[in-house]
Amino acid sequence: MALDPETFDQLLETIRRFVQERLRPLEGQVEADDAIPEDVVEEMKAMGLFGLSIDPEYGGIGLTMSEEVRVAFELGGTTPAFRSTFGTNVGIGSQGVVIAGTDEQKAEWLPKMASGEAIASFALTEPDVGSDSGAVKAKAVRAKDEKGGDVYRLSGTKRYITNADKASVFTVMARTGEEVGGRGVSAFLVPRDLPGLSVGEPEKKMGQQGAKVCDVNFDDAPVPAANRLGAEGEGFKVAMQVLDRGRLHISAVCVGIADRLIADCVAYATERKQFGQALSEFQLIQAMIADSKAESMAAKALVLEAAAKKDAGERITLEAAAAKYFASEMVGRVADRAVQIHGGAGYINDYGIERFYRDVRLFRIYEGTSQIQQLIIARETIKNRG
Repeated sequence: MALDPETFDQLLETIRRFVQERLRPLEGQVEADDAIPEDVVEEMKAMGLFGLSIDPEYGGIGLTMSEEVRVAFELGGTTPAFRSTFGTNVGIGSQGVVIAGTDEQKAEWLPKMASGEAIASFALTEPDVGSDSGAVKAKAVRAKDEKGGDVYRLSGTKRYITNADKASVFTVMARTGEEVGGRGVSAFLVPRDLPGLSVGEPEKKMGQQGAKVCDVNFDDAPVPAANRLGAEGEGFKVAMQVLDRGRLHISAVCVGIADRLIADCVAYATERKQFGQALSEFQLIQAMIADSKAESMAAKALVLEAAAKKDAGERITLEAAAAKYFASEMVGRVADRAVQIHGGAGYINDYGIERFYRDVRLFRIYEGTSQIQQLIIARETIKNRG
């Protein structure tokens, strides 16, 4: 159920001020330290940001998809590492429980996720499995534990797992049936403290410093059968539903970052003078600003339309893929133009433009590469030809 308009407007204004006044001044520090300050994380918890998408029954705010993307537009106004701090709890880390969890699983985990007490991660990608997500090799074999309880012995490695360094629980996709294809994959809630589970060191990355990704290793870890999400063989279906929502959220963040970059470009171009006039008076500069603004507006319209369909209960696989594809490619072009408009300053760390240029590159890769989105768009369009 949507918040009443006044309450939602207050939430948006609070987040807008938090981004402008609290987070933006810390962008350089986060880049240098590769960490989000703990006091900022505590403020995020107090604001309810970890529970944006979780039902109030479990302590969350329970935003609709249309409300969530509007919040994401605001969160895009600063370095995306801040959003990643709670992003997995809002999206791919929690939504498997929301979609397929039992009442007991929801009662155990959703309140902790909503408060930020528990950080949730989504573990699908493997060393040899990325875009071909139905080719998961991690295995979960049904067995008995030392006390005779039903467990799955989980073995395998997951790679590039966001927030794995601090996660309390992982939604893990592992093969329980057929040796190939998505139908043999099941989903599990795997607590971090299980024996046989270990987390590797954070990877060194091109951008988005402060948002950590790590390997997660499972060595015969005994996952209780009660921790399975949905029926055996339904894990791939759950993963795809989770990613539909996650892709829409990421699309909205891309729009927010594009709008931030456009505002920075306009401010710089109106102040910077060359040949006796402001850069903003040159038509070729105006063309870059115009292209960026038009593309950002188009992406925003696409995101809002898809979110409205999601809230209406419609299947949005096509719309989410189209939004993710267009918005992530769009923000890459906007970031490139921003460097060009800023000239040498755009290449220097002090202005932050080069940081965003590196940060946004990831959006075209994770939660499905642009090429995967193209395949989904084509597949869904052909399927719906009638």
